[in-house]
Amino acid sequence: MTSLPLTIRHELPVDAAAIERLHERAFGPGRFARTAFRLREGVPPDHALSFAAHVGTFLVGSVKVTAVLAGGHKALMLGPLTVDPAFEGRGIGAALMNRSIESAREAGHDLIMLIGDAPYYARFGFKVLPLGQLVLPGPADPARFLALELVEGVLKQRSGAVTSMRFSSDA
Repeated sequence: MTSLPLTIRHELPVDAAAIERLHERAFGPGRFARTAFRLREGVPPDHALSFAAHVGTFLVGSVKVTAVLAGGHKALMLGPLTVDPAFEGRGIGAALMNRSIESAREAGHDLIMLIGDAPYYARFGFKVLPLGQLVLPGPADPARFLALELVEGVLKQRSGAVTSMRFSSDA
């Protein structure tokens, strides 16, 4: 963990502009075309599971979690996880991930998915999804489509399309 005076708290509306600037620096304008962004578009993040990291009053990291449907069942899509480049390598991303995962588990959620680097996310228990079991609505490298079962065996019960909650009556 970092030796910085780090504070992690739920993301607040006041954080929105700083988080957007952080995403812009980290991912650039191409982020809007990514499959994960398209799944989240028009659906607010789950504020009980989304966190911001601060050093003093400076926002240094953020993790967002959004509800999606996976094979017709509610699931969570984690991301983006972003850490200010000046603060990378200090455990901030890991602290944000652990806080979000634990909050999802405590809230009774059963499945978290993300599109990301398998070696990085494996330490949190994420595994590559079996090819074709769940299908994203756009292009994504299958080796980067990862899931974490918060309830053992739930993934065996899920197959089909991953869709945005904005198209669901459950939204």
